[in-house]
Amino acid sequence: MTLPEENVPRGRPAEIKAVPVRHYGRWVAAVLILYIAIWAVYSVANNERFGWDTINAWFWDGTILDGIVMTLELTVIAMLMGVVGGIVLAVMRLSPNPLISGVAWAYVWVFRGTPVLVQIILWFYVKALIPTFSLGIPFGPTFVHFNANDLITAFVAGCLGLGLNEAAYMSEIVRAGILSVDPGQGEAATALGMSRAKIMRRVVLPQAMRVIIPPTGNETISMLKTSSLVSVIALADLLYSVQIVYNRTYQTIPMLLVASIWYLVMTSILTVGQFYLERYFGRGTAQRQTMLERFVANLRVRSGRRA
Repeated sequence: MTLPEENVPRGRPAEIKAVPVRHYGRWVAAVLILYIAIWAVYSVANNERFGWDTINAWFWDGTILDGIVMTLELTVIAMLMGVVGGIVLAVMRLSPNPLISGVAWAYVWVFRGTPVLVQIILWFYVKALIPTFSLGIPFGPTFVHFNANDLITAFVAGCLGLGLNEAAYMSEIVRAGILSVDPGQGEAATALGMSRAKIMRRVVLPQAMRVIIPPTGNETISMLKTSSLVSVIALADLLYSVQIVYNRTYQTIPMLLVASIWYLVMTSILTVGQFYLERYFGRGTAQRQTMLERFVANLRVRSGRRA
């Protein structure tokens, strides 16, 4: 059956006008959150009890800056010890030799099972247990002797306590990253005649970095703050420097706020670095965007809809 010629539709059909869903609840929540944030900032800024004049006077003081340098040194050294030790322990845990894997498991068990504060204090007082350190033949003559008081200073004790503890946690992070790589790639590399060490260095670890980097960044940020525990052994990090000042001036809260602001500044810088490092090693996967990039992308989508 054919329709009469006058009933046949002519021309292009009308375009469908898509109307986006209105999310009024989001706007209400955003306005409410913005109001609370502005109120909180205004209340804090106008509260004289926070001692903003004291904060401004001590923020750039040399004592505080020296403490920041000490904190950064502890963080860098402890993380280097943790990353290197974690890689070694992770490889040992995955070794087919039960003795090697058992030693690595015992290390992780001990250092993860005791508080890091206790470990720092024990390293500081290890001189009471072992007055001298010696190098030589086991159960035989010794050739070199070291005085524990000269060798284990407060700085060394802090680095050992933080770094050796971090190695236990990093070993689990590295092990998880290694196990995330497809075993078939290791088998293919073995078929090509590559050694186990070369496979780990050239094939497995580069691919595992995508899994290892995010928690390692979190551990670095956590280490920056955990380093404040060395204040118990009178090591002049940021927190201990602040304590020295407020014990003399009795401005406890303002000085603690000085330390808190500096910790926020340093952790924010590390967070930005972690973001770009994750995006670099995550190439080929879903890319993360910064808040500015997401804002620009939303503007482009909205402008495209209006056009």
